[in-house]
This record gives sequence, structure tokens and C-alpha cells, in this order.
Amino acid sequence: MSTSAQNLLDSFDLLPEEEKREVAYEIIRRVLSLDLPPLSNDELVSGVEEIFIEMDRRERENEQP
Repeated sequence: MSTSAQNLLDSFDLLPEEEKREVAYEIIRRVLSLDLPPLSNDELVSGVEEIFIEMDRRERENEQP
């Protein structure tokens, strides 16, 4: 990932929740207009795996006293 893309994500993480939802909606709207190739099963599984790993990490953090 480029430095610019990482900076964008870091800035997104700093936004209040309501603005995160607004920005996410706008990004999704724009992505839908792109001509992207379909994802392979391996890409989908990898993406889902990353999401679950992140969810587990957050769960562990929230359990810490």
C-alpha cells in the first residue's frame, strides 16, 4: 500500500464515528462505479480471514481491564 493510501486510512481512523460512516458511504458509492474484475474465491477467503483476525484482536483488547 502506498504512503498516501496509508495516510488516508490513518486519517479516516481519527474521524468521529458519524463522519466515518459518511466517508465510508461515499467511498463505497465511488467504488461501485469502477470497472473492477471479479474477486476470486481465494481473495474473498483471504479478506474474510483478515476481518475475523481484526475482530478477534479488538475483542481481546476490549476484554483487557
